[in-house]
Amino acid sequence: MKSFEIGVILPGVGAQRENGIDLREAARHAEDAGLDGVWHGDHLAVGGPTLDAPIALATAAAATSTIRIGASVFVPAIRPLVWAAKQIATLQYVSGNRLILGVGSGGGPWQWAAAGVDYRRRGSRTDTALELLPELLAGEETRLRDEPGQPAVTLAPAADMPPVWVGNASEAAIRRAARLGDGWFPSLIPPREVAEGRARLAELAAGHGRPLPVIAIGGSAALGSGAGVPSRERLAAGISGAYGRPLEDVIDIPLTGHPEEAAERLNAYREAGAGHAVIGVAGSDWRAQVDLLAEVRDLLLR
Repeated sequence: MKSFEIGVILPGVGAQRENGIDLREAARHAEDAGLDGVWHGDHLAVGGPTLDAPIALATAAAATSTIRIGASVFVPAIRPLVWAAKQIATLQYVSGNRLILGVGSGGGPWQWAAAGVDYRRRGSRTDTALELLPELLAGEETRLRDEPGQPAVTLAPAADMPPVWVGNASEAAIRRAARLGDGWFPSLIPPREVAEGRARLAELAAGHGRPLPVIAIGGSAALGSGAGVPSRERLAAGISGAYGRPLEDVIDIPLTGHPEEAAERLNAYREAGAGHAVIGVAGSDWRAQVDLLAEVRDLLLR
């Protein structure tokens, strides 16, 4: 049976307060439960409380020793590239090379305006970042062709380039993953779309003379039952509202019910070609959700 790894999104500011848990405790709990990774999103100005992703991930790395540290997803193009490279190299250094670098080019135009970066250039700047980051992290002199004056810089200490998982389910993301990524990282899509994307990814990667990138899916879960566990309908309504998708298109996306049910549904993603899942959990007891997610992982490995 093919292996399948499961990571969890670290609790946000509100969930930390509600659960009486901080990032250090949350990361340690996920590691002790036996999950494969802890992940954190990258948001600048979204109108609500969010933490800086590299600092949050560095905190999680310092509190753990074996679990992977993942960005879900890091947006290098919204930063000066050399600054993004320094943050990535530092995360590799402090985590002992445990970083998985999910990469995206999203966020609304207001975030890019707040950073002083032209929203229309997000695609080209992302491609440049993925092309130049390996040189920058290796400590090679690198000319920053998208920055004013195209300065040449050399960063130290050098660091190993982490695996890059290209986020989003779009055709542009699949093309980027096939050409420049080590993985494709779509979120909140059904197994059928994963299988279709895998076929396209394989075709494009072969055209570049590259192996098929790994596939990781992002998902949402509220496992078990009880007053503090939201229903599938409630989670799906949140996805529908946040992403402007019809409710009937996303009603089957959230993982709910007992671990056996969630394992069966994740197995459909595995059969479609995915080898990893990164899950955001909901409910009033974050620790209990992580423990149930670890049960799902164990069931998938039997």
